[in-house]
Amino acid sequence: MQVLTFTEYDATFGLPVAFPPQTFSGSLADVLTANDRTNLRLAETEKYAHVTYFFNCGEEQPARGEDRILVPSPTVPTYDLQPEMSAAGITDHLVADLDAGRHDVIICNFANADMVGHTGRLDAAVTAVETLDGCLARIVAAVKAAGGTLIITADHGNAEQMWDTERNGPHTAHTTNPVPVLLIGPDVKAGMPLSDGSLRDVAPTMLGVLGIAPPPEMTGRDLRRWLE
Repeated sequence: MQVLTFTEYDATFGLPVAFPPQTFSGSLADVLTANDRTNLRLAETEKYAHVTYFFNCGEEQPARGEDRILVPSPTVPTYDLQPEMSAAGITDHLVADLDAGRHDVIICNFANADMVGHTGRLDAAVTAVETLDGCLARIVAAVKAAGGTLIITADHGNAEQMWDTERNGPHTAHTTNPVPVLLIGPDVKAGMPLSDGSLRDVAPTMLGVLGIAPPPEMTGRDLRRWLE
């Protein structure tokens, strides 16, 4: 009998792996480094890996020009008990960085709508989203003052569906609903809707804002072209 793991859980096991780790190139993180663009990765504990390890395609160490700020998540059993989480602290760091002009790019993740959505508590989810509304108002003002461009989006839904009509109970899982993308900046025409957008378009759009050509690995499009 042969034992093998589906993926490499621990290299010290010495077991054959069906799908070993791969090395990727041409990611947004790679392009920022190659073009000497300083960037800040900012999140609280629950989503810190998403803006660092995951964003860097499995690389643990920061790349050249990459700085990181980790804001501790609240120590509560479940986040419906503190739906504000650490959004205010994240926003403080983000606005301060914008005001100081320290980085060319800021990659920031707010955990509230996802983590509080998982609790299935509608009242808490409302508070979580209201908290984000207040934080985004501060961020939009700071981005405009800095003459920058802001992209707001998500990779999945959660808090927009808090009730499972089929089970007649709380909905606590991710959804597959289309997610919004908002572009705010000096070269974006207000009120013009996007169409046929995809998550693969986010990175090319960011690079377009920075005046950087996307690598061949990126198959998406600059969303701003659809606003012309």
